[in-house]
Amino acid sequence: MEQLDYNLLFRWFVGLSFDDPGWNHSVFSRNRDRLFNTKAVSVFFSFIHDQAKKRGLISNEDFTLDGTLLEAWASMKSFQPKYTDNNSDNAPGRNPSLDFRGQKRSNDTHASRTEPDARLYRKAKGQESKSCYMGHALMENRNGLVDDTRVTEATGTTERQATWR
Repeated sequence: MEQLDYNLLFRWFVGLSFDDPGWNHSVFSRNRDRLFNTKAVSVFFSFIHDQAKKRGLISNEDFTLDGTLLEAWASMKSFQPKYTDNNSDNAPGRNPSLDFRGQKRSNDTHASRTEPDARLYRKAKGQESKSCYMGHALMENRNGLVDDTRVTEATGTTERQATWR
């Protein structure tokens, strides 16, 4: 929504003229949530996919699987030990005040209290761990079309496990 305020290409793409006011972000967010919480997105994707297949734009021979990290909305403070009851005197609705210096956290010993499916993951040694999921897109290489998508837990072997063809 912020891009609509200053990026003319975004305004052109969504059909806004230079003088039209941008949309309110809260209305856009509510509509996005309403759309994603129904099957409308998968029905739309299936419709486009079927049209591309009928026109011969999707081959069955040459595919590439590409993955990316999707940051979870879980705070790092929400990753707490799995097997302890962490009652603290913090105000309700607030994350506890924790000092993680010197503590080792891993997916075996810690889990997010707010997003249990999120996993601690880092791209390379020396980089910080983040609470993440992995997003995968199966691309048809001849025409560059997305054939399928999937979201999985972030592990070191997720991309190999996500190959479904």
